[in-house]
Amino acid sequence: MAKKNLGEMSFLDHLEELRWLLVRSTLATCIMAFVTYFISDYLFDQIILGPIRPTFFTYVWFCDLSHSLGFADSICITELNFIIQNTEMEGQVNIFVWMCILAGFILSFPYILWEIWKFISPALYEKERKNAKLFIFVSSLLFFLGVLFGYFVVIPMSVNFVATFSISDVVKNQFTLESYMGMVKTSILGSALFFELPIAIYFLTKLGLVTPEFLRKYWKYAVVIILIIAAIVTPPDVVSQTIVAIPMLIIYEVSILISKIVYKNKLKENV
Repeated sequence: MAKKNLGEMSFLDHLEELRWLLVRSTLATCIMAFVTYFISDYLFDQIILGPIRPTFFTYVWFCDLSHSLGFADSICITELNFIIQNTEMEGQVNIFVWMCILAGFILSFPYILWEIWKFISPALYEKERKNAKLFIFVSSLLFFLGVLFGYFVVIPMSVNFVATFSISDVVKNQFTLESYMGMVKTSILGSALFFELPIAIYFLTKLGLVTPEFLRKYWKYAVVIILIIAAIVTPPDVVSQTIVAIPMLIIYEVSILISKIVYKNKLKENV
């Protein structure tokens, strides 16, 4: 199957297409952000600020897990000794707007993927262009799994760590609203993007920039980096670190498998 002739469009035409991609994606994000305005009370009280309460799902689950493993209350979280305060005049307004935009981006992500696919599809083979639905479904699924991982695992573990860490009993934890929301955004988006690793590896392998041998060669370094990340965002216990590290290691292994499949297919096409 021949590729579409990219010469049909000039460089400026591509820039124009890219501009409209960004415009439509931004518009979709703003529309979904406006939709979240109508559920903003629930969004902030129950979802965004949920991990600062000991009754949050993850903490309860950890406590049940602790009991089932015979650790008694060793990893139970019954108190988070800190307060969140606003120190800026427009602080709550700015946080409100940006968190609605973040929610809008998450909700509109499948549409943004579709826009990106439309932009890159002319450079693909006809067979590859037919896989648009699969690409959008898998990418969206991985993205939302990453969001859930960041929300239910990374954020609670991070909150618990900073709440219990203290250099002295004299120092009391009083976190700013901006710092907490920044941690929420970083954890969710960072996890979501990391879960997109298999998709990125797929395209990098197609372009010949990555090989399965390369990924396997640096596997031990990837493991060390993942364990370091898990150690940073979790309390100093093996159970918490393992719960964070295992999904990340699985994602990396899946990326290697995808790269191996794509690489073999490329070799068959070149024969």
